[in-house]
Amino acid sequence: MRVQDLGQIEGPVLVFGGPYSNLQATQAVLAEAQARGAYAICTGDVVAYCARPAETVAAIRAAGCSVVAGNCEIQLAAGAADCGCGFDEGTACDLLSMGWYGFADTRVGQADRAWMAGLPDVLTFTHAGARYGVIHGGVTDVARFLWSSSPADALEGEWDALEVVAGPVDRVLAGHSGIAFERELSKGRWINAGVVGMPPHNGTSQTEFATVSDGDVALHRLNYDVQAAVNDMESASLTHGYDITLRSGYWPSEDVLPPDLRLSLASG
Repeated sequence: MRVQDLGQIEGPVLVFGGPYSNLQATQAVLAEAQARGAYAICTGDVVAYCARPAETVAAIRAAGCSVVAGNCEIQLAAGAADCGCGFDEGTACDLLSMGWYGFADTRVGQADRAWMAGLPDVLTFTHAGARYGVIHGGVTDVARFLWSSSPADALEGEWDALEVVAGPVDRVLAGHSGIAFERELSKGRWINAGVVGMPPHNGTSQTEFATVSDGDVALHRLNYDVQAAVNDMESASLTHGYDITLRSGYWPSEDVLPPDLRLSLASG
């Protein structure tokens, strides 16, 4: 378990997850960070569903973001055959991942894989007197899906595991699951910053990110050039469902969600 401490950060911090090879969304969130004068932190999965994996990695690296290793970075760095999400065999996520991961695997070069291999599993920083821990999914399992409705003991167990490797923290910032949320736990606040590369299964094409400023954490919507991202996916023949998601705001893979977060397309 590799832990990197960023020390004291004085100005605002912008935290985002899941660029997902969506170059246009990545450029938009990096522009937000620059406009806010914010230090940018990514919770991982730079590469995933969309059509510009190499270019998205290049944009993140050029911006100097601090990045936590997501399961996609770990798998690509290792030359693994799948994304490492642990999807149940035969589910929509499992079947769809074969297409996008195979595409990404052919386009991410060795230099970028070496960069991915060197990413930390955990980031820590201090801001306005509070110490933050930044992870991807979980500490016990990088690809663990934790939701707004997950049992408190699941979140608290991961918090305990984080403190074993990184020391005490006042707040946790996470990603992976794709839907932003905040939960008050016995130890403090757990914040999932959401992802910028896909909408949060709510019928809008806007995606999500978080900011930390003056000791306060806020969640925000991100606008970007959705049609350009769709065009890229169509040109790359990545037309298995996630291209539609960018516009519709609904995932083709509801089976990964807990029942309380599932929606019918008819409801939109």
